[in-house]
Amino acid sequence: MELLRLFLLPFTLLYGFVIRIRNAMFDIGILRSVTYDIPMISVGNLSAGGTGKTPHVEYLVRLLSDNFLVATLSRGYGRKTRGFILAGNEDHSGTIGDEPLQYFHKFNNLIVCTDENRRRGVVKLMKKYPDLDIIILDDAYQHRFVKPGLSILLTDYHKLYCDDYLLPYGTLREHAYNAKRADLIIVTKTPSVLSPIERQQIISDLNPSAHQIVLFSFIKYSIIRSLWNIKETKDINSHVGVILLVAGIANPYPLEYELRKNCNDLIVMRFNDHHIYTSEDIERIKSNYSDIYTRNKLLITTEKDAMRLKNPAILKLAEELPFYYVPMEIQFHEKDKNLFDETIINYVRKNKRKR
Repeated sequence: MELLRLFLLPFTLLYGFVIRIRNAMFDIGILRSVTYDIPMISVGNLSAGGTGKTPHVEYLVRLLSDNFLVATLSRGYGRKTRGFILAGNEDHSGTIGDEPLQYFHKFNNLIVCTDENRRRGVVKLMKKYPDLDIIILDDAYQHRFVKPGLSILLTDYHKLYCDDYLLPYGTLREHAYNAKRADLIIVTKTPSVLSPIERQQIISDLNPSAHQIVLFSFIKYSIIRSLWNIKETKDINSHVGVILLVAGIANPYPLEYELRKNCNDLIVMRFNDHHIYTSEDIERIKSNYSDIYTRNKLLITTEKDAMRLKNPAILKLAEELPFYYVPMEIQFHEKDKNLFDETIINYVRKNKRKR
C-alpha cells in the first residue's frame, strides 16, 4: 500500500500545482468571487468528505429556523438531474441528491434547493423568496465563485487537515494552509469527553490565524428507527446478537464503534460514499442478512443511505428487508455551544437584508 502511495506522489504534485494556480487566480482577482446582499454561511472541509458536514448543516437549521427563513443550497452530489431544483414531495435521491433529500424530510420550514451553479442558485433563491433571511451553502469551501459572509471549516478529530496530504496521496482537496479562509474551524467527531490539555494541543497543531475561532463537536446518536415505519423504533443501547451494517458513506467508523458496544458481532457491508444502490446490491444484502443464523439480529444503515434506499428504482426490493437507520446529531463541548450559537445568530441579525 505504501509503495502505491509513493507511486501517486507525482500526481499529487501536479494536482497541487493546479490547485495553487486556481486559488491564486481568485486571490488576485482573475477569477471573481461574488458577494450577495444576503447572509450566507458556507459549511465545508479541506478533505474529500467524511468530516460531518450534514449534521452540522442540520444543527444550523435547528438553530436558525425558528426565527429566520432559511434555505440550503447544495450541488446535489450523485443526482441524475441538472440545474436549479427546489425540493418537493416527489423528489428522491436521484433528482436532488441524498443530503438535500435528508434536509427536506427532516425540516418542514426549510427551503431546500440544488444547483451545480451556485451563483445561479443564489440569485434564483433571492428572487423567488424576497423574505429569505439566510442561505446555508452546503459543501462549498472550494466553491470560491460565491463568497460567503461566514465560512465554517470542518476537520475530523481522527485525521486533522494539518496531518493530511493532497489527493491522491492523501485526502486533501487543497493545501492545508488554505484553512486561513475560514472564520470558524470545528474539530468534529471528538470523544464526548475531551481534556483541556488535548484540546489545547489540537489548537496548537492547527495553528489558527488570529481571526479564527476553533471549536469542538461530537456525535450523538438517536433512537434507531425503522426505514419503512417511522413509529417503529429501537433503543440504540439495547443489546443485539448480530448487526449487519450497510454503509455507503465516507467514514462509517464512529457508527461502527457505537454499534459494536451493543452487539456480539458486527458485520459491515461497505460501499463507496454516495453509492447508488442497485437491485444486485439489494439481493446481496438480502443474502447476507439471511445467512445470519439467529433471530436476534438487526439490519441497520445510515441516515444518508436510507435516502438512497428509497430510490424508486429499487424501492420494491428494498422494502422486503427490515431496514433500520440511526439518526445522528452533533453537540458542542463545554462553552463552545454558546460561542458558536451567538456567533451565528449575531452574524445573521447584523447582515439581514433591508426590505
